[in-house]
Amino acid sequence: MRHGIVLFASDRGIRPADAARAAEDAGFDTFYVPEHTHIPVRRDAPHPGTGGAALPDDRYSRTLDPWVSLATAAQATTRIRLATAVALPVESDPITLAKTIATLDHLSGGRVTLGAGFGWNTDELADHHVDAPKRRTILREYVEAMRALWTDEVAEYRGDHVVFGPSWAYPKPVQAHVPLIIGAGGGPKTFAWIARTADGWMTTPTETGLRTKTDELREAWAAAGRAGDPQIHVLATTKASPELLETWADAGVTDAIWGLPDRSPDEVVASLGRQADRLGLAPVR
Repeated sequence: MRHGIVLFASDRGIRPADAARAAEDAGFDTFYVPEHTHIPVRRDAPHPGTGGAALPDDRYSRTLDPWVSLATAAQATTRIRLATAVALPVESDPITLAKTIATLDHLSGGRVTLGAGFGWNTDELADHHVDAPKRRTILREYVEAMRALWTDEVAEYRGDHVVFGPSWAYPKPVQAHVPLIIGAGGGPKTFAWIARTADGWMTTPTETGLRTKTDELREAWAAAGRAGDPQIHVLATTKASPELLETWADAGVTDAIWGLPDRSPDEVVASLGRQADRLGLAPVR
């Protein structure tokens, strides 16, 4: 099981580059950051955690751009993977976003993982002219279009929501395939989407019944004719323990994601060290 760190990167506290470097030094495998372009003050969409308009953290409205954040982290590190938990691709232009991700993968030596969500905040989506009932279809077209730009010498795409004619687009990612992990509530609709289009699933903080859901995901994966097994990234909501890690291993979890506190830089680095010790990670010298 790989272990990663997620920083709710905002305009206060530790900088992403410093957190990523500390995570790499402590032996973590992946560094994650989230995305929200903005938070409309008036919202009809309930937050999945609070069930209403209240947000559990004011960093939702203070979130740094994930790709700029990961670019600084790439410059400060050499090994750790650079990921989003989660990005919202449908809030960007797909051609521009494909260029951004490909550039980051190129400059980082092939370390990018795209963790993407469909978008719970439908008011935020609406400001980007995204029709919320169609957001899963739109995301699929974005992914297909970006993959064409990443892999084809002359790329083109014609869908209902993304259209462009034969085009050159460089750089190509270093990775032959940029991993796509979907962060969303587990269920048949999400698992069918993942089995068709993505490489794995990332749980939400409110997820329950993990073993049942991972079994359902693997069933959907096999039904779609996919080889191997999906990646399963779990957002931790409790402290690490041998019993918890054993439960996750039995469920087929490939990646555990541990959060960082909203504290001063020194306190965040100290927290990283304690978490690494609990997990038995070997510091990288």
